[in-house]
Amino acid sequence: MVFVPQRVFEDRHRLIREYLAEEGLEALIVSEPNNFYMLSGFHLDVEPWERPVALVIPREAEPFLVMNELSTNHLRMAEERGTLFIRDYGIYLEHPRSFPRTYTRDYWAHLLADKLRARGIKRGRFGVEGSGPAALKAVMPDVEFVDVWPRLIRMREDKYPEELDIMRKCAELTDWAQDRYMELVKPGELVAAFDLRIAALMAEEAARRYPDARFEAKVFSLSGPASAAPHGTGADCGARFEKGHGVVNIIVGRLAGLVVENERTLFLGEPTDLQRRAFEAAREACEAAAAQMVAGNTVANADAAAQRVYEEAGFGEYINHRTGHGMGIKGHGYPEDMAFNYRAFRENEVYSCEPGIYIYGVGGFRHDDTVIVGKEKPEVITKRSKRLEDQIVPV
Repeated sequence: MVFVPQRVFEDRHRLIREYLAEEGLEALIVSEPNNFYMLSGFHLDVEPWERPVALVIPREAEPFLVMNELSTNHLRMAEERGTLFIRDYGIYLEHPRSFPRTYTRDYWAHLLADKLRARGIKRGRFGVEGSGPAALKAVMPDVEFVDVWPRLIRMREDKYPEELDIMRKCAELTDWAQDRYMELVKPGELVAAFDLRIAALMAEEAARRYPDARFEAKVFSLSGPASAAPHGTGADCGARFEKGHGVVNIIVGRLAGLVVENERTLFLGEPTDLQRRAFEAAREACEAAAAQMVAGNTVANADAAAQRVYEEAGFGEYINHRTGHGMGIKGHGYPEDMAFNYRAFRENEVYSCEPGIYIYGVGGFRHDDTVIVGKEKPEVITKRSKRLEDQIVPV
């Protein structure tokens, strides 16, 4: 089974408890879905704003979950599969019933408070995300909430070797999908339908390789002048691939809760001189930025390297966004800024590397590799070719 192993969650809990002791906190309470997964191995199947949940790690007692009854069978299946790290959980009902007599949605915080009291925790300072669960304060007025988002962010930035292995496997799947994309794309195809076709093929391949894993696929393409809008035009339902178009494709996989991005610029037919020059600038900028992703180097240097390439090639005015962002449990993770981030890269962080340029009326030019920060050199785990000759579809 492809899954983040239990020892990773054990180590995270150890680090959390050490942090709680250092800061004088009684417990950590989280509910944000990505933090929830990071500390439990459980992919939330509810929205916390709609059906409140809590993952609690006390400083000196066993961790527990407070869950909505919708998740009952999901929890049981995860337990049987061996992927649920926290096995103690309380469940509140969706609405009042005569039997069983227990907590309902309106009293979910009472369940949380009772489980805390059962562990001898009745007051004190709790680490929370942001402002924390207001409903708990109404039940336990003697508690104080301390925002610990920065600490949780740091934990998500630093990857374990086992997580990196999963991301490498996911990158191989996205490279496989890029190959299928180049084989199958042709003028006249409805872009949205083609994207779903590639996503379906990738899902089938993931099921063949890792039948017991969780896998999610997303493919999103922009063709021709529309690709000058990096995230879409907002009204492209009927868009079709056309001869002469440059295409920016976005292939994203999430294997066992870890995300990889893989994007290429390709051409339907021979590119024009402008398209060739912009393509080569994008390729060179991507490689220059990735080369900067070495532990100890400044994060902003990656963005500066890409910008320098574009400016020297005469395309500086067409840069519309930063070079990349952190990746991991969430596709757009931390750090969220690169151009103005002056801390050092850390070994085993993972970043997207996607410097792009966008020429109105012509299109976008962007390659996106997923890169693991190395001690001496970076590891680019998306290996699909960026050579121009490999990105031209004969038509």
